[in-house]
Amino acid sequence: MEKIFRTFRLPVSRTFFQFKKSLTYAPKTNCHMIKFSDIKIGDYVLAEYEGKMWEGEVVRLNGDEKQVCVHTDVQEFWFGTDQLHPLPLNEDALVKLSFAKQPNDDGSVKYMKGSFRLVTPQSGDFSKIEMWYREDRRHHPDVHYVHQLQNHYLDMTKIHLTRDPM
Repeated sequence: MEKIFRTFRLPVSRTFFQFKKSLTYAPKTNCHMIKFSDIKIGDYVLAEYEGKMWEGEVVRLNGDEKQVCVHTDVQEFWFGTDQLHPLPLNEDALVKLSFAKQPNDDGSVKYMKGSFRLVTPQSGDFSKIEMWYREDRRHHPDVHYVHQLQNHYLDMTKIHLTRDPM
């Protein structure tokens, strides 16, 4: 941790007073938090407890206190949204979700699960994906994390995306 000092100047009857305010800065490896409204039962997230990250599935929501019950390898436990972090969307995550991979001749990669399709412009590039399910096509949706993909999948197919094969 490092301390940062900033100087503030405030005008008080044409005289400026200076004071220093100390701020503590602690870098974090994954600073993205998930909004409570984006979390659905069945979503896969990373839960932080005592400095350790645990991958788990959301099993219950408490809207009154904005808490999320996550089932990890160890047990179920309630977390605040400040303790939840998203799983990045990448090829490993799609393989865990039982997607089949099909490389195309133009360098793009198609991932398939049942009738649902997801295409990346090139292998490993998940910045501009396209997805479709039957006639519902979505070009470049704002999907960067697994829980976002799960929410789009649910919206399109009316079935929650899990790790179970189809």
